[in-house]
Amino acid sequence: MNPPRIAVIRSRQSKKPVHVGRVLQRFTKIDQLAEAAGPLHLALGVFDGVHLGHQAVIGKAVAAAAAEGGISGVLTFDPYPLRVLAPDKAPKRLLASLDHKAGILEGLGVGFLLALPFDHERAAQEAEDFVREIVAAGVKTIAVGEDWKFGRARRGDVTLLRDLSVSLGFRLETTPPVMLDGERISSTRIRQSIRDGRLDMAAKMLGRPYTVAGRVMEGRKLGRQLGFPTANIEPGEEQFPPEGVWVVRVRVGELRFGGVANLGVRPTVDGATRSLEVHIFGFAGDLYGQTLEVEFVDYLRGERKFGSLDELKAAILNDAASARQILGISA
Repeated sequence: MNPPRIAVIRSRQSKKPVHVGRVLQRFTKIDQLAEAAGPLHLALGVFDGVHLGHQAVIGKAVAAAAAEGGISGVLTFDPYPLRVLAPDKAPKRLLASLDHKAGILEGLGVGFLLALPFDHERAAQEAEDFVREIVAAGVKTIAVGEDWKFGRARRGDVTLLRDLSVSLGFRLETTPPVMLDGERISSTRIRQSIRDGRLDMAAKMLGRPYTVAGRVMEGRKLGRQLGFPTANIEPGEEQFPPEGVWVVRVRVGELRFGGVANLGVRPTVDGATRSLEVHIFGFAGDLYGQTLEVEFVDYLRGERKFGSLDELKAAILNDAASARQILGISA
């Protein structure tokens, strides 16, 4: 079996934090929009990963708020709609959990996130009724991708929105697909790039380095015994790159650190399930229960089963030294 094709990301761009800007308001019901300071300018879509195509749509809502006053927001659905409507066709992994998506949107200057619970009742709602419902909440601008479909039997589209914009008095902003190398940027294409280890391509389509976010869980504490304490991150539902040892950058709160991570089943210690364990350089403190954001910077090697814990420790020492060199961190 050939090793995975791994493309590394070493640009200065990867050092920029994603989570900046105002505090994002979060809602789960349309009538809660009364708590936002209107007028409201709303981007509609699923927005898995918030890639450059999504950002083009969202940017229309942000620009409208800047030009006309009010606040920009994103309306999306939770869970991912296809997981309700056709679970066998839905992606097994997403590019960002809802909480992770909220942090990315905050960094884009979005003021609020409305994540509507998605179920069969919502899917059966007529498209016209859905639009009337959100416009009644004070929405003055609706931004969508040109090919977005919604409502019962996916009957809602740009043509319907354009007609309703006249009768209901909102402005419609539409955005064509964003292309890269002659192909449309899509969440499906990005997920495949990550699975293939082509993180440089994923970063181009996302407009930022790819990261995963997860909560730190209590593990077996074997790393501590080896002199390399690790944060055992709950895998969640986000897409992982190929398994192995990675150079990483880690966001802890508002601080960022370098580190080295093992993604896989830990065969030397008879691991049975996939996990992400991160050793963070220069960090001291309790991380249990905290959410960390991990950027995969460079691929060092595949997972191996070592003959002893001493061999494993020696390999970790070497991995850590390599990671420090790549990140430009002195020992």
